[in-house]
Amino acid sequence: MRKDKELENKVAEEELLTDEEIREIDKEIGDEPEKKVDGRKSIYVLLEEEIMGLDIPDGEKAKRLSRLIKVRNQKVNIMLAGSTGAGKSSTVNALFNMDVAKVGVGVDPETSIIEKFELDNLTIWDTPGLGDGVANDERISRSILEKLNELDEDGNPLIDLVVVVLDSSSKDLGTSYDLINNILIPSLGDDAKDRILLALNQADVAMKGTHWNEEENSPDEVLKEFLKKKADSVQNRVKEATGLSIRPMYYCAGYKEEGGDQRKPYNLTKLLYYIIKAVPKDKRLALADNINEEEDNWLHDDDEQDYKKGIKSSFGETVWDCITGGFEKGVEIGGDILGIPGKIVGGTVGAAAGAVKGVFVGIFNR
Repeated sequence: MRKDKELENKVAEEELLTDEEIREIDKEIGDEPEKKVDGRKSIYVLLEEEIMGLDIPDGEKAKRLSRLIKVRNQKVNIMLAGSTGAGKSSTVNALFNMDVAKVGVGVDPETSIIEKFELDNLTIWDTPGLGDGVANDERISRSILEKLNELDEDGNPLIDLVVVVLDSSSKDLGTSYDLINNILIPSLGDDAKDRILLALNQADVAMKGTHWNEEENSPDEVLKEFLKKKADSVQNRVKEATGLSIRPMYYCAGYKEEGGDQRKPYNLTKLLYYIIKAVPKDKRLALADNINEEEDNWLHDDDEQDYKKGIKSSFGETVWDCITGGFEKGVEIGGDILGIPGKIVGGTVGAAAGAVKGVFVGIFNR
């Protein structure tokens, strides 16, 4: 960390650096493994390669490499919470490459019941399901509270975002309301609205499986209206209790029915978009490096907004503001950026012709 800071200070003081100093920064970036566990190159390595290949002055190149070091050191911590059976596990498995995650638990005895999944710079804290007894819920709530009060090495809150997974088919969300109103919002204080995402899962069975279009993998108008009213109800209940207005979104994480076919996710792109927007800009690339490569996961959404474009813009903003410095109107990134040939233009990652299979092929090329 100290070496990173020295490099950043050096870049800030000098417009041009020697070849030896450029190599020193390159070596520091090179500490990142060239390939991830699943064989893909890390996004940070791809960015470093692109920066080194740009036809720009060495001083500007060094500045970008130094900023990349800072971005690479950013870690994202996301907590998943919700009642038993709401679908926390299916949600995180649909969103991220959990097959390569390192599994562990919290070190502190108070948080040891919270499962920890590490994917490079992304850590998922999966809390036990609520609703299996008062004593058990109290224990889980204490663990969640302890984790929310933890600070990172810089003295900032460890948890960047809490995703509360709710069962849209359930009429009794009392346990979840207790968690949101009495634990999460009081603990997060003024930051609560920006650090809590309410997600209504199992949209496909919200009306006992009726009004779901199997062929299009989407709700019909009747079910859409039901889900909208469900979101309204949750939003109003939380606002009445806390004064805070948090709008839930609905989705289906997808699952495999016993002896049947795989149910494809719905609105997962929207959920990912909301998560990315909630994470601090300089940390977003940790998410980009770990998104699930299953193309079918990103095919179906409510079309209320172009979420894929929003995702591309959000990652582009990180490169634009945090690495290039935001000084240029268009910054060419000409090779395998984010797993596809593309460029950063106006803060947006745009796919070029002849895109190759990569981590974002399901999102970016449809």
